[in-house]
Amino acid sequence: MSSTQNIPELVDDVWLSQHLDDPHLILLDASIKNVMDQENSNKNYAILPKAQFFDLKKVFSDQSVSLPNMVPLPRNFEKACRALGISKSSKVVIYDTKGIYSSPRAWFLFKIMGFDNVAILDGGLPAWLQAGRRTTNQYQITNKEQGSFKARFRPELVVNAEEVLNAINGPHKLIIDARSHGRFTGTEPEPRADLKAGHIPGSINIPYTELLKNGKFIDQVSLKSVLNTLNLNNKHLIFTCGSGITACILKFAFEQSGYQNASVYDGSWTEWGQLSNAPIAL
Repeated sequence: MSSTQNIPELVDDVWLSQHLDDPHLILLDASIKNVMDQENSNKNYAILPKAQFFDLKKVFSDQSVSLPNMVPLPRNFEKACRALGISKSSKVVIYDTKGIYSSPRAWFLFKIMGFDNVAILDGGLPAWLQAGRRTTNQYQITNKEQGSFKARFRPELVVNAEEVLNAINGPHKLIIDARSHGRFTGTEPEPRADLKAGHIPGSINIPYTELLKNGKFIDQVSLKSVLNTLNLNNKHLIFTCGSGITACILKFAFEQSGYQNASVYDGSWTEWGQLSNAPIAL
């Protein structure tokens, strides 16, 4: 199966097992630790065959700023992708160890860099293990030729704090927060002690967990029913969360349901919650 045609944006373990030998396939583990978890972040876990590590924290984020997980400069993203052997003809599949957690962030980075032939493994590592499929204990060493990946940045997919401030009372914009209800209302502590409690005024709350079931995305009928309750009227959506990770879960889910008019607030609450002049609601 060596065709370079576009792959589905959401694939399951059956699809991936059938395409592992595709020479164009690039399999990436984009796992990070959930900031709300108390478990050991150094815990060893199984690795999918042919997988390479996609380092969201130290490589595929902007290391020149203090905020975590910010979109890297296109030239840096391009260089790191080439080191993984990624080219225009590649078929990139991303997974994580939580099922669905950080893999949509990696998907979003490829999309914002102008690369569309990228997919998420629904259910990630847990689904792969549950299906009884083979794993390994080490990542594939990149010994292939340097890739020829070319970044083509799409600035419309990301917004900053000033744009969010201007969107608060905008009749044609809607801010959607992916954090838990407790964090949204300020009744649950933030994982980062220096942040204020609450949410962006005018925003609504759709916890990312409501779009997942057993570590996988809920079905399309359920996803579309969520959209139908919002009366969107093609408003421009701005997804936010704690630090830009789980907002991408919403971005992916809405896009799968056909809603494209959306962007991600990259700084999210990690930025907004420490700004001295940013309005906050509880």
